Amino acid sequence: MQTLLDFGEYMPHGMCLLWEPWLLILWAGSDLLIFLAYFAIPLALFKVLRQRKDLKHRGLVLLFASFILLCGLTHAVSILTLWWPAYPAQGLLKLATALVSAITAVVLFKLVPVLVAIPSRRELEHVNGRLLEEVAAHEETLDVLRQARDELEVLVEKRTAELRDVNAKLAVTAREAVHRSHNMIAVVSSMARQSARGVTDVTDFVSTFTGRLNALASATQTVMQEPSGASADLGSVVRAQLEPVLLSFGDRMTVSGPEVTTGSEAAQQISLALHELATNAQKYGSADGEDARIRVSWSVRGEDGAQNRLRLRWEEDLCHEPGMPVNGTGRTGFGTRLLTQIVPSMLQGEASRTVEGGKLIYELDVPLSALAEGESQAENVQLATRLTAQGFGLA
Repeated sequence: MQTLLDFGEYMPHGMCLLWEPWLLILWAGSDLLIFLAYFAIPLALFKVLRQRKDLKHRGLVLLFASFILLCGLTHAVSILTLWWPAYPAQGLLKLATALVSAITAVVLFKLVPVLVAIPSRRELEHVNGRLLEEVAAHEETLDVLRQARDELEVLVEKRTAELRDVNAKLAVTAREAVHRSHNMIAVVSSMARQSARGVTDVTDFVSTFTGRLNALASATQTVMQEPSGASADLGSVVRAQLEPVLLSFGDRMTVSGPEVTTGSEAAQQISLALHELATNAQKYGSADGEDARIRVSWSVRGEDGAQNRLRLRWEEDLCHEPGMPVNGTGRTGFGTRLLTQIVPSMLQGEASRTVEGGKLIYELDVPLSALAEGESQAENVQLATRLTAQGFGLA
């Protein structure tokens, strides 16, 4: 220690510069600037390490800071030795700087592969650019997915609404089917009772009842074959009901009329009337005459130009021997009531059957509103059933 502090035997470094003022200023000023710079650099590195605790290789940064700081101290001591020859202390400081420098060099060489592997700024910018492109692509994909989700939600909502509508329609159709079945059973039951009244021959009953039942079935089938399944053209109903007679009579029977839409229950009642007229024609009327003709027609008319009523006309040439019944006109059975009372009552209209000039004329006049499919038909069926059951007071 005494050796380090006892430097009186040495000569100040300024003597080597012959105490030239300009050399002293140049020497001391340069060392001072170097010392200040070497002292500021470690402070900056320490500040970076303090704020960036995530940096790797912090030990290497500390070694560099220590090495630079020791270098700066050696320059500071060089300024002192210009006037005070503390060469032993300067030598120890240089030794410390040399050790730290050597250690820094060794560590730096070991870390050369790691440092070389660190991406350059250009590489980082390239990677960042690719990341930005991927982010943009993902954002675009997310936008597409959001749009698809929104469209799917709209589609699901639309399909749900359609499903609710279909379910509602199915419910209405189911109720309508039950309602129609109930009405049909009621009408068939009453028809069976009235057809059996006063009949002693089972074969005659079965034939009559089956014919009337087939008339109902034919009308229903004609309506169900239409696309709507609830209504049909009156012409189709009439031709389907009279098809056997048309085949038998050929040109002697004509069917004509405009297009008129009718519901299933109205079609059934009109079919019953046509079946009754056709059956009577084959039994008692124009079937026996080769020149006799049957003309079935209908027209739509109304008051003040309004087309609000339908008139169905059956005109049949009579060919019969004296004493033979004329198309059932002498009978007062169920068929007569069916033509003149039950069918018109159901269709909220009126009917007439007359014999004029060797012709049987049956006219059915009903409002067009009675032909439409609707709730009012239920009341009409019940009315017709009641009238059928009551028999209008007839035996």
